[in-house]
Amino acid sequence: MGGLALFLYGMNVMGEGLTRASGSKLQRLLEKLTSSKTRGVLLGFVVTAIIQSSSATTVMVVGFVNSGIMKLQQAIGVIMGANIGTTATAWILSLTGLQGDNFLIQCLKPSNFSPVLAVIGVVLTMFAKSTKKKNTGFIMIGFAILMFGMETMTGSVAPLADVPAFQQLLIAFSNPVIGVLVGAIVTAIIQSSSASVGILQALCLTGMVNLSTAIPIIMGQNIGTCITAALSAIGANKNAKRAALIHFYFNLIGTIAFMVLFYGLHAFMDFAFLNTTASVADIAIFHSLFNIFSTFLLLPASALLEKLAYATMPRSMEENETLSYIRLDERFLETPPYAVSVCRDVTVDMMDATKKGLIMAIDSIKDYHNKKGAEVIRLEDVVDQYEDKVGTYLVKLGNYTLLDADSRLHTVLLHSIGDLERISDHSVNLIASAKEIAEKKLSFSDRAQKELAVYFAALKEIVTKTFEAFRNLDTELAAEIEPLEEVIDGLTAQVKKRHYKRLSNGKCSIEMGFILQDILTNCERVADHCSNIAICLLQMEDQDLYAHHYQDSMDRKAKQNFNGMYQKYRKRYDLP
Repeated sequence: MGGLALFLYGMNVMGEGLTRASGSKLQRLLEKLTSSKTRGVLLGFVVTAIIQSSSATTVMVVGFVNSGIMKLQQAIGVIMGANIGTTATAWILSLTGLQGDNFLIQCLKPSNFSPVLAVIGVVLTMFAKSTKKKNTGFIMIGFAILMFGMETMTGSVAPLADVPAFQQLLIAFSNPVIGVLVGAIVTAIIQSSSASVGILQALCLTGMVNLSTAIPIIMGQNIGTCITAALSAIGANKNAKRAALIHFYFNLIGTIAFMVLFYGLHAFMDFAFLNTTASVADIAIFHSLFNIFSTFLLLPASALLEKLAYATMPRSMEENETLSYIRLDERFLETPPYAVSVCRDVTVDMMDATKKGLIMAIDSIKDYHNKKGAEVIRLEDVVDQYEDKVGTYLVKLGNYTLLDADSRLHTVLLHSIGDLERISDHSVNLIASAKEIAEKKLSFSDRAQKELAVYFAALKEIVTKTFEAFRNLDTELAAEIEPLEEVIDGLTAQVKKRHYKRLSNGKCSIEMGFILQDILTNCERVADHCSNIAICLLQMEDQDLYAHHYQDSMDRKAKQNFNGMYQKYRKRYDLP
């Protein structure tokens, strides 16, 4: 039990290190490059072989399907590839069975090189400053613990070879049905086919396990590993549940087909090798052969698997959701780099909705329609939903360990969604002013309209530049926001001053003056929120996320481009 505990812990540490080292790159590959079933199989294989967990890959896929990132038919190939990729662990563990005095063989034995990896890993995690090197250290430490656990299990089960009861138990497992059930139950309990295969390989080193016993257990392990995906689908939408069902059906049908074919041939040909002692390499070979067989058999019939899933769980009317915040699946929290990346994508969608509502509100000042007003209010409600969903998700994500870069982006996102929500509120205020002008049949003077045209053009540019800077995390573009925001502050003061002059000359009504005041106040606040977002981006680059007076501390004289950009925008938006 102690060896098993170390083995499972080492596998967990190594898997986390591999996942953190890969960041969100592997998940992005899964998300984008699954256009064909064959490519999906290859991606599932590669990703699982790298992160050493078919369960993790399948849970990711369930999350992708649940959030609408991946279609159900795209998920099928990835699930199949994950089953093949998980056999990589068995091949690594098979190194424990190497025998011989050859120097190369001795170097390949985990008991010889694992301590070296452990030492290097500890040095890297304790003294390396680079996050990438620290993650590499965790991978090495995890692998060393895993192999030490394997060696411990191997040593502790060796005396079982002389226990008659153990021999009788193994004979019972040679019954294919019992062997499959045992493999499925053990794997379902520890939720890792790689770990259960490792346990089987450790038992093989006693010399008491025959292939007749090992093969059914291997097939059962593939069924048992479906429990993780099934648990992750609890509370998910129906499509995600169908992805988990496909994983189960794939392994179940593959097991039944393999057993019928294999034992059918055995009945006629009498496979004598079944009575030979299974080695750790034999386990790896049969584990790979079984999963490759299942994939080749069922990949051409993937459409049937999809139909079977839909037959088990029929479509319903309420399945179609459109807002992208449904992508914020809690399964992704177990992979923090990817979860941060998804949050950023969803926040960009939130920005698009905010910008659409704002531009529509600005244009409505001159040309108001009730449909436009209703759409601006609807978009404000959408942005409110985004803020609630993204904010809640980011708070949950904050409880997980984040890489430095992800942590800074996480803080930027938390700050930015509040500014976006406030910009959307100002859009509603602007549409209210536009509606008042239309209903009361008021109008600005020709001179005021020309001034507002320049003012609104500047406002549209600062919003466009800010959102583009955020979309691309472009700090150079973000540096242009503050000069433009100061120009807008100056324009606000000028437009007010000119309005007071027209008011004193009787060329403008007091009522229009109040409306203009409201419009300018809301527009100026929009520019301020754009400035906040840009400053957050600049803080992220400077790693100064918690500075309360970052803007005030900027030495503008040292910023050679600031005055140049300010003059450029001042000249571009000079009032007529």
